[in-house]
Amino acid sequence: MKCHVGIDLGSTTTKAVVLDCEQRVLGRGITNSRSNYDVACAIARAEAFANVRLTLCARSLADFNLSEAERVSFLAHLEQSYKLSQHRARLDTLGAQLAEEAPSVEKLFVGSELSGAVREIMDLFMKSAESLFAPGAPKRSDFFRDTATSQYHQFAQRIASPPRRSFEALMAVFDKSILKVENNEYEVPFDRGAGPAIDRALATSGIAAHRESPRLRETLAGLFTLTIDAVASVGTGYGRARLPFPKEQIRSEILCHGLGAHQLFPATATVLDIGGQDTKAIQVDDRGIVTSFQMNDRCAAGCGRYLGYIADEMNLGLHELSPIAEQAKRPVKISSTCTVFAGAEIRDRLTLGQKREDVLAGLHRAVILRALSLLARSGGVKNEFTFTGGVAKNATAVRILKDLIVKNYGNITMNVSADSIYTGALGAALFAARSAPKLEKAAV
Repeated sequence: MKCHVGIDLGSTTTKAVVLDCEQRVLGRGITNSRSNYDVACAIARAEAFANVRLTLCARSLADFNLSEAERVSFLAHLEQSYKLSQHRARLDTLGAQLAEEAPSVEKLFVGSELSGAVREIMDLFMKSAESLFAPGAPKRSDFFRDTATSQYHQFAQRIASPPRRSFEALMAVFDKSILKVENNEYEVPFDRGAGPAIDRALATSGIAAHRESPRLRETLAGLFTLTIDAVASVGTGYGRARLPFPKEQIRSEILCHGLGAHQLFPATATVLDIGGQDTKAIQVDDRGIVTSFQMNDRCAAGCGRYLGYIADEMNLGLHELSPIAEQAKRPVKISSTCTVFAGAEIRDRLTLGQKREDVLAGLHRAVILRALSLLARSGGVKNEFTFTGGVAKNATAVRILKDLIVKNYGNITMNVSADSIYTGALGAALFAARSAPKLEKAAV
């Protein structure tokens, strides 16, 4: 199957979007950015290709004599089972790496006996794996490293018994292992990943007893082993110069975010993208072509990294910031515009007795005020306005931005897509689709 791929290598996350030949989104993938850009690119693309297979499965169900309720139930079970299979495969890799690193760490922590402890932790990992993907499971990070780190920390605390099993020694084993695991380009074989996932989904959804079950399984197995051929790929993002693509297959972030936002919302005139390392205010015409833009030109203050730094300062997960900030009664005015100084100001505010939620609400407002300054310099906010980037997933940031846009520019239509973090990769994939005919012609 032929497709077009866009890669957005950001400072914190790397995203991939796959389009079919009709420029419809087939799949999306995301991973942590890392020092090895080739690996980050490969893993994001592999995640997107896995998502492509789920999309193809969803499309294929129209050919079977299933009710709408049966289709919905089966797809939910298939996605859950497939992700569980992938997670367990990653855990196998982590377990093998922990076992390999344990002896060397034992030498550093004299008297430690860590190999048995590591096996116990892996047993706890495997026992808890299914609950992570069960319906109604608590919200968690999209990234294996984040989930694994959080769980390992809990398990290590549970079984630690100094000096033979000191918590510090157990964490040292993990720190050495996870770096190698996350840089491992994995591909789960069909008989360990998709195959068991299909059988499990058929059984748990009740479709296994359906007369269409054998034909359905055969069709799905074919889709999960289908060869995916990327006809053209285009890269963009903060680290685009380091992507493993020829120069002619690289596009600027500005162009890709403008075109991606236009694809999501065709009436878009102004785009605000708040990513990990920079903020971009972009004006586009009715074809998605950039007419003007402004970017933050000093540091990462007011970007995703800023919020990440604050989360670390307060011992919170990034996903916890908004729910806490939404509880604020009297938001605090934050004056520091530097990330480091903001951390010091937060500590001072909390020491003075100001509430955590009020401080966080003030920080969110400070981020958005910096973004509004960029918007004003780029040409203001025109109707329609589209908010993209990772920070667009933060409900508090979205609420504050909408309030300030209405206050300063009137009743402007504001668009926020659930897939806003993929906007740059979507734009890159669209550029790839446009270049595909030329590449195919050159290959003849």
